[in-house]
Order: sequence, then structure tokens, then C-alpha cells
Amino acid sequence: MTDGPITTHLIAFSVPLLLGNIFQMLYNTVDSIVVGNFVGKEALAAISSTTMIVNIMIFFFNGFSIGGGVVIGQYLGARKMKELHRTVETTIAVTILFGIFFTFAGFFLVPFMLRLMQTPEDVFPQAKLYLEIYFSGALGLLIYNMGSGILRAVGDTKRPLYFLIFTSILNTVLDLVFVIVFKAGIAGAAIATIISQFISAIMVLVLLTRADDIYKLTWNDLRIDLPILKFIMQIGLPAGVQSMITSVSNVFVQSYINGFGSGCMAGWGAYNKLDSFIFLPINSLGQAATTFVSQNIGAARIDRANRGTVRALQMAVGVTFAIASVLVLFAPAATGLFTSDDEVIYYGSLFIRMNTFFLIFNAINHVLAGALRGRGESKIPMICMLSCFVVIRQIYLFIGSRIAYNPYVVGFGYPVGWMTCCAAELICFYFIVRKNKGQAPA
Repeated sequence: MTDGPITTHLIAFSVPLLLGNIFQMLYNTVDSIVVGNFVGKEALAAISSTTMIVNIMIFFFNGFSIGGGVVIGQYLGARKMKELHRTVETTIAVTILFGIFFTFAGFFLVPFMLRLMQTPEDVFPQAKLYLEIYFSGALGLLIYNMGSGILRAVGDTKRPLYFLIFTSILNTVLDLVFVIVFKAGIAGAAIATIISQFISAIMVLVLLTRADDIYKLTWNDLRIDLPILKFIMQIGLPAGVQSMITSVSNVFVQSYINGFGSGCMAGWGAYNKLDSFIFLPINSLGQAATTFVSQNIGAARIDRANRGTVRALQMAVGVTFAIASVLVLFAPAATGLFTSDDEVIYYGSLFIRMNTFFLIFNAINHVLAGALRGRGESKIPMICMLSCFVVIRQIYLFIGSRIAYNPYVVGFGYPVGWMTCCAAELICFYFIVRKNKGQAPA
């Protein structure tokens, strides 16, 4: 990414990544569609209430994955191949340890987290069962995410996409078989997901092991290089902590929603699934900005890194506006994919129309955060996002719910965090670039 047209590089990197993220998102979304239509709205509400808990694990680990990708990208840009090889072995070794930890920690913390969210009694047993099965397959999910992160850091976004397409189709088939044919209910949906995730992990490990390039995974060299791990954690830990604490904050938002009953819970869950799909191009362009900036910083091409950041921002805002326009127009039909229940469709459409266009602010947040991490500045986006997504959002919900406790006030908690964070990150990015260059770009 250090030479050639910037837009072409960003599109070539982000489109396969976007498609891969869409298929990965289909894992949980297909679970929701199948159980919502063939089990009931309580089962849909149960899966919806577990999303925030699952995200705590995924987002924390993704911070480590981001750190590994930035380090690999900078070593690649600087042509330090020996260090790059040691980084690959270190990231895989630590991923295995993380997978074992989350399997046990997630399993034992499930009841506590569901109680913390004030999960209704008619939803609690199914939510607990789904999470217990899901966390038992945590290792497969984490290994795939780290392995595909290594491939993306060296510019290979296509093969992880092919693996995800295959396993997403497999997950859909297994969901239908377990839920409809075997009548396994919500447990069947969870089992289908972890089987598919383990298969994707095996496929990416085989690819890394058989590779002929510098990122080849050599099992005999599998060890943790402490200096490299420290470098990864300096970049990845703030991103992981920020994402995890933001997810914990979203658990409290879910607890407010839970007070309005299973219909509102299911509608909020359907909205969050659709919101997540809009977020995918944002996330893809944010990761493209991280890789683009890290490689150009490693090659000492600062001006090109800045131009790439601006171009990624333009693309993210444009794509978000276009998708949001379509989703707002067809909100009831989109919510109807998950259920035929009128109450759920009402609430899902309400939240979509309230919040979706405000994702433009979140698009700016994540591209700027990705660009800052590519520069090695991971603490600043962490501070901005924690301050706005957690502190300001919770203050707003605490005060707003006491003035008018209704779904409108609670649902608007997301845009409040997005807008304030956007302002904070723009200011921070401006002064960081100005400090590093002596002047700030227009």
C-alpha cells in the first residue's frame, strides 16, 4: 500500500473485508432469523440479549488482533521480515491462551452478566443456554479472527473471505437442520454456530501452516516473544479495553431496554442486527485505514498516510449515508425478516428511523480511530471513545430516563455517544497531525 492509487488500494482491501464481515455477521443474524420465525419471540429476545455479552469477548480480543495487524503492517512496510515472522508466532500462541481463558471465564460469568442486564425470567433460561454453548466454542472464533487478521495485515483479504462464505452457508444449513428438523430450539442454533466457527479456524490454520511466504506459521517456532508482545499490547490493549468497556456500557443500555418487555427487547435486537450490517463498511474502511497508515508510516510516507485517511473518511461517510437511506425507507420490511410479530416490528422500525442516519458520526469515529492506531497512537481513540460511549452515554441515560423513561429516550443514547466522540476525535486528530508534521492538513 505504499505505492499506487490510494482509492484503489482502499477499495481492494476493504471490499473483500466487508464481504467477509457480512458473512461473519450472518452467523448470529441467521440464528436470530431462524429462532425468531421457528421458535418464538422469547427465543429471539434471548439471542438479542446475549449479543452485548458476546461482544465483550469479541471486541476485547479484536483489540489484540488490531495490535498484531499494526505491528505486522509496520514490519512489512519497513521490510523487517524476521520480526514479522516472530510476530505471527507470538499472536497465534497468545490467541490459543485467550481462547482457553474465554471458554472458562465466559461460561462461569454467564448467569452474573444476564442478571446484571435484568434479563426477564421468561427469557433468562434460553439466553443462559445459548451463551453457555456459544462460549464453549470461543477458541474457534478467536483463532479464525487472528489468523484472518494476519492475512489482512499482509494484504490478503480474499482467502479469509472464501472461508467465511463457505462456513456461513454451512452455519445456515446447520441452523435449519438443528432447529427445524431436530427441534433443538435455541441450543441447536448455538451448536450450528460453534461447529462452523471451528471449521473456519481449522481452514485458516491450515492455510498459514502451508504458506510459502514470510507469514508462514511454523509450529516448532510457536512461542511468545515478550518484546514483540509488549509492542502489540501497547497498540492493541487500549483498543481492546476501549471496545470491551464500551460493550459493558451497552449491557447497561440493554438493561434499560429490558424494562420495556420482551417485545421491545426483540425489536431492539432486530435493530441492532441491522445496525451492525450498516457498521460493517465503516469497520472495513477503519481497518483499511489502519493497515494503509501503518504500512506508510513504516515506510516513512507521512503525507501519503494522511491522504489515505482523508479518502477513507470520504468513502465511509458516503457509503453510510447511502445504506442508511435505504434502510430507513424499508424499516418495517427489514425488521420483518426477523419476526412477524407486530409489536417487535413496531419497535424495530422505531429504533431504525431514530438512529440510523447518526451512524455517519460513527463512521468518522472509526476511520479516525483506525488511522490513529496505524500511527501507533492507540490511547487517544480509547480515551475519546470511553469518555463518550461510556461516561457521557451513561450520564445521558441516567438523567434522561428519570425525566422521561420511554424507548425513545433510551434508544437515542447511542447517537449521543457517537456525536460527542466525533467532535473529540476530530480535535485530537488535528493536533496530532499538526504536532507530527509541524502543520495540519486541510
